[in-house]
Amino acid sequence: MALEWVVLGYAAAAEAIMLLLITLPVLGALRKGLIAVVRSALKPMLSIVPFCLFLLMDIYWKYETRPTCDQEHACTPTEHLRHQKSIMKSQRNALLIASALVLYWLLFAVTNLVVKVEQLNQRIEKLKRED
Repeated sequence: MALEWVVLGYAAAAEAIMLLLITLPVLGALRKGLIAVVRSALKPMLSIVPFCLFLLMDIYWKYETRPTCDQEHACTPTEHLRHQKSIMKSQRNALLIASALVLYWLLFAVTNLVVKVEQLNQRIEKLKRED
């Protein structure tokens, strides 16, 4: 199961890097190429959404089937520690899922905004040339 989380972490990191590169004002000359690359990568990266939903269902299933240590002497200290580690891992993984989904949404929205701004700039230049 660890491989799935590594893949999701790399996907979230790739989304963050692409978002950072698109929003940097310094890369004016490379912006068109970056936007083309990001726009072509957005459709395959959409597979992150069902993948995150699958992983979220996995967290929920683990939560529902975990052993409980309700009474004070029901669990050994080792079982109690394992239970606490499991809860911490689930919280970390839920945070990773949320960040991957938010980063994908931000990347999609920012890419569309940058494309619209460039189209509007082209229209403004065309109108200036006509006048």
